[in-house]
Amino acid sequence: MSHPLLSIRELSVDFETAEGWKPVTHGVSLDIVAGQTLALVGESGSGKSVTAMSVLALLPLHTRRRGSILFTGEDLLCVPDKRLQQIRGRDIAMIFQEPMTALNPVYTIGRQLIEVIQSHRQLSTAAAKERALELLRSVNIPEPEKKFDHYPHQLSGGQRQRAMIAMAVSSEPKLLIADEPTTAIDVTVQVEILDLILELQSRLGMAVLIITHNMGVVADIADRVVVMRNGRVVEEGGVEDVFVRPREAYTRELLAAVPYLGRAEKFLGGLEPGLAVTESTTGDMTTTVPVLELTGARISYPGSWRKAGFQAVHGVDLTIERGEIVGLVGESGSGKSTIGRAVLGLLPLAGGTLKVHGTDVSHGTRALARQRRGTVSMVFQDPASSLNPRRTIAQAITDPLRWQGIQLRGMALRERAMELLEQVRISGSWADRYPHELSGGQRQRVGIARAIAIEPMLMVADEPTSALDVSVQASVLELFLELQRSYGFSCLFISHDLSVVEALANRVIVLQKGVVIEQGSTRDVLQRPQAEYTRQLIAAAPVPDPTVQQQRRQARTTG
Repeated sequence: MSHPLLSIRELSVDFETAEGWKPVTHGVSLDIVAGQTLALVGESGSGKSVTAMSVLALLPLHTRRRGSILFTGEDLLCVPDKRLQQIRGRDIAMIFQEPMTALNPVYTIGRQLIEVIQSHRQLSTAAAKERALELLRSVNIPEPEKKFDHYPHQLSGGQRQRAMIAMAVSSEPKLLIADEPTTAIDVTVQVEILDLILELQSRLGMAVLIITHNMGVVADIADRVVVMRNGRVVEEGGVEDVFVRPREAYTRELLAAVPYLGRAEKFLGGLEPGLAVTESTTGDMTTTVPVLELTGARISYPGSWRKAGFQAVHGVDLTIERGEIVGLVGESGSGKSTIGRAVLGLLPLAGGTLKVHGTDVSHGTRALARQRRGTVSMVFQDPASSLNPRRTIAQAITDPLRWQGIQLRGMALRERAMELLEQVRISGSWADRYPHELSGGQRQRVGIARAIAIEPMLMVADEPTSALDVSVQASVLELFLELQRSYGFSCLFISHDLSVVEALANRVIVLQKGVVIEQGSTRDVLQRPQAEYTRQLIAAAPVPDPTVQQQRRQARTTG
């Protein structure tokens, strides 16, 4: 191996608490050479992000670092703050997991780029603007001159991530640290982002340290892999060795938990997708009333000041039978979440009809809307932002019961909350804890408990596991299927992860730009797709196999 660009030796990080110093990482050691991509993987709490943040001293206050972090021979634990400030952004740059929170919402993308450029180069504003436009072009942002004056909220998730990458590479750093750069991004956009990072790496000769829980991404772009658990390095080696010949049982468990297309029968402990109950019998009459029925649905967003609105969904037909799980897939902007919001009554229909269990609620009264909220519930993508930080998890779970006027008070309400917590495999004794005291997987379980509190007829699940580690994701989805069988609710499952949809859904509907491109049984759509767009989505889904990913990359390059 060449002389390391970055060499971390025996790095231990401690956080100060009321009880004293709490160790978070223990003697972590790793090396990265110039031009190499090193993947740092492991579950939440394994110490991946803490290790990466330690490099640039981006940890919270009251943190203690011990060991050494040598960058081009200089120990970053010993350099003065002024020197570290010079290294940040210029020699070592970082891409954060969520660009919406990393970018300043009150400044345009162009202004933020200019500030970053001028912080490391003595350039006039005009020259910095030209450099900023050049960077936006280099990261393939469409209409860069127009996007230059846009604010972060006016860009799509993929475009915001590209803007973050443009800022990160503006000074042509020697090392790029990417913390979950493709989390919650659609598979086609994910491929573009990863291709862009590798292209910039090749052109600039920089090293890349990528932190991710997506083993398909690791197989796609990593040269070496470091596996962490409980703050310690448990395994490291070349990407082929770790994937094909893992030494540690934990690494094998991590790889076994990865869902990918074609292995649905091995995922989630062999649980079958939700089984639809399409017939109900009353006396001698047999009826088949869908739980949800959209016919010719059109949904529009109003325009802002001096700007015309736009139509997000164009004449969609969608049916969900009793006890059925229907997967809704497509890229960002395809209309998936818009349809979910309309089903919940959060967006009105501009045309068409929406029926819930045979009742037309397209243009209903307040009473009808209240009735709908008593039969339709939602599991959100990010439980951290959907749970009120000032309310205990017991209060969060039972809020829907109070809103529906269900007469439970005092101990009866608390007992119901504890019962729901036990059903989602969280101890009822945790009822008085707050969301920040729980892990991401536990918060998502609380979100599911809140959704089943009203015993819904229909549940809308909008990307409920996209930000979770693979092992946590598997346990949450197993729980979801078990509860679906127990309660018998139908589900509109919105996701960009085709492997999860394959494991969960009875049927799949593929959306593109607000139009249904293809729909049918899960097996037919995902194994024998008819539409070219569906085939592109399937081809873009990463698999945890370095050989397959290398073949795909070569095919994209030559194609």
